[in-house]
Amino acid sequence: MPGIVPHRHCVVCGKAIEPDQQVCSSECEEILNKERKKQRNFMILMFAILILLLLMMWLPYFQH
Repeated sequence: MPGIVPHRHCVVCGKAIEPDQQVCSSECEEILNKERKKQRNFMILMFAILILLLLMMWLPYFQH
């Protein structure tokens, strides 16, 4: 497409940025890092709940 410069969009705010970048500013990078940390913590919590539920299900079988 003539006239359109190769670019990407910031994953946080959507502004046009260079093709090799992911975010447009340090503020957007902070927001992205916080969101990734929240997602990681949520996955750890869900995994811990799953393990706890499995243990609760299997515990009666090991008691005599």
